[in-house]
Amino acid sequence: MMNQSFKYHRLVLGYHGCDKSVADRVLKGNDELKKSVKYYDWLGGGIYFWEHGPERAQEWAMKQKKLGKIKTPAILGAVIHLGNCFDFMDVRYTRVLKDAYPQFEQYCRDHGKELPVNEASSDQDDDLLLRKLDCSMINWLCKFVEGEQMGNFDSVRGMFREAKPAFPRSSIHLKSHIQLAIRNSACILGYFRPT
Repeated sequence: MMNQSFKYHRLVLGYHGCDKSVADRVLKGNDELKKSVKYYDWLGGGIYFWEHGPERAQEWAMKQKKLGKIKTPAILGAVIHLGNCFDFMDVRYTRVLKDAYPQFEQYCRDHGKELPVNEASSDQDDDLLLRKLDCSMINWLCKFVEGEQMGNFDSVRGMFREAKPAFPRSSIHLKSHIQLAIRNSACILGYFRPT
């Protein structure tokens, strides 16, 4: 019997950059990908994938090697059912974000918390890669609306314009991508090694 939250009929391929040892263990069924819970994650907590973006995942893994965070860059492909998806490419959900933001501000005030701010990771970062505000808002909102009329969210999906324009005066950017944060690991139907 299909999980009620899996009525959102969308299967996608996702790509995750990681160390080869992690990819090997996951493919053998000896390990699982871990949810990211960093305070600056773009889509809140979850297992992160680039939708239909193997080259972007590989690029990210290569950068992690240069930073000394992984030894051997690899990418892991996954077949993902988005389930009940908080999809920011659908105006239904961007309206929810817009309408809920004043409540999030009030929540921060009521709890004596400073409102987070998206920040640059370096002087060359024009994209504000440390998405502290976005992450806090999405995590709070998922908790706030879960169990109410929208049910629990299995995934969060968003499109991001990143890096410099592809050519002068273009609105197409070099690293634009669709990113997924999988909150419910049951959405990951299987893994594969991209060729």
